[in-house]
Amino acid sequence: MNNSVENLNNIKNKIKLKLNNLKKDKVPKIIAVSKTFSMDKILPLVDYGHSDFGENKVQETLDKWSEIKSKRDHIKLHLIGKLQSNKVKFAVKIFDYIHSVDSEKLARKIADEIKKNQRQIKIFIQVNIGSEDQKAGIEINDLESFYDYCLELNLDVIGLMCIPPIDQNPEQYFSKIRSLNEKLKLPELSMGMSADYLKAIEYSSTFVRIGSNIFGKRG
Repeated sequence: MNNSVENLNNIKNKIKLKLNNLKKDKVPKIIAVSKTFSMDKILPLVDYGHSDFGENKVQETLDKWSEIKSKRDHIKLHLIGKLQSNKVKFAVKIFDYIHSVDSEKLARKIADEIKKNQRQIKIFIQVNIGSEDQKAGIEINDLESFYDYCLELNLDVIGLMCIPPIDQNPEQYFSKIRSLNEKLKLPELSMGMSADYLKAIEYSSTFVRIGSNIFGKRG
């Protein structure tokens, strides 16, 4: 068995054990973060039937995935990085989920391109949960009005996304984003990466983004 497939199955088993301990039924989707990895590293997972992959650069995604995505109906691509407004028209053609919507300008541009391309794209609003100057995301105080704005644009907002401050215990931030998600009555929650995905699942994450624990270290 290929290493990445074996790693994925190990992660699935850990998640299953965690859900059993929590007495929860909903299994989170595992987004295999394939950014920077070549297709020969990714294909074993595709052939195995894994469906969800994460990328952070639009052009790289188009180059890597356009051909194979046209042949494999099951593949869903997730944009997990910052999206520049001048790249939206290309992003909308290839991605099925965008996890990083955090401004009215970006939301409006995405809504326009979705309409033009007649595509169904699911949206996560990125929240700057730690109020970090250097990090993208909508501020907590602006979240409710921004969510309403996205609904006015007919965007299919399914949940919130956050990346906690790197040098702190993530639990307080996972707890906070879960409360915000519940307040807005959103069904999905995108949080948790290789280092903290099991902890994120304790706080009701339904999409976890895992790269190095599946593919190994980059570069």
